[in-house]
Amino acid sequence: MSAKEGVSAKEGRPPAGLAAVADLDLKPALEAVLMVVDEPATEEHLAKVLERPRRQVADALRELADAYTAQRRGFELRLVAGGWRFYTRPEYAAAVEGFVLDGQQARLTQAALETLAVVAYRQPVSRSRVSAVRGVNCDGVMRTLLQRGLVQEAGAEPETGAILYGTTNYFLERMGLRGLDELPELAPFLPEADAIEADTQEGVPSFDPDAPEPDDVDDKTEL
Repeated sequence: MSAKEGVSAKEGRPPAGLAAVADLDLKPALEAVLMVVDEPATEEHLAKVLERPRRQVADALRELADAYTAQRRGFELRLVAGGWRFYTRPEYAAAVEGFVLDGQQARLTQAALETLAVVAYRQPVSRSRVSAVRGVNCDGVMRTLLQRGLVQEAGAEPETGAILYGTTNYFLERMGLRGLDELPELAPFLPEADAIEADTQEGVPSFDPDAPEPDDVDDKTEL
């Protein structure tokens, strides 16, 4: 429906049969909006769209989340990466995976997951340090993670000028985390960054994120 169709040009009100946003029942309205979001929606944004106080929207979201859990629904409403979004309940993930994948591989390879873990726990971190932790060159995998929006540039190392990398909000969303402080306690199993001897001095990136991945990269990843 276009803006012209939804609102009377003369009166600035919806035509007959359509209720004003502020007059809608809040919880069903929240459900309707959250059904179409493509990233977590913040309470502030939802309050503005639905013309309600933020506190009222926040309370309604939490009540909906509790109700879905009590009803043992196949989906849940989660607060992730600063916003709210519907997710499949974990115990039904196998059913969704079977439907969506339909025989296709859609997960990151072990090499990509290992590289992503090093970045997540040691960020901001340079590629040479990630390679040192893993023991193999990570250029190809890092390029894939950049292209998928899971990592991003996070400045440069003062001593060497090396490009540093960190995780993105999309990473938090995909992992179902509110923030990095919710990462599992795995950091003690990784070497301290200061103890890692970087073999290279990075002034500029050694790869073009948009360039085709070479055939000889040993850590090529696929979805």
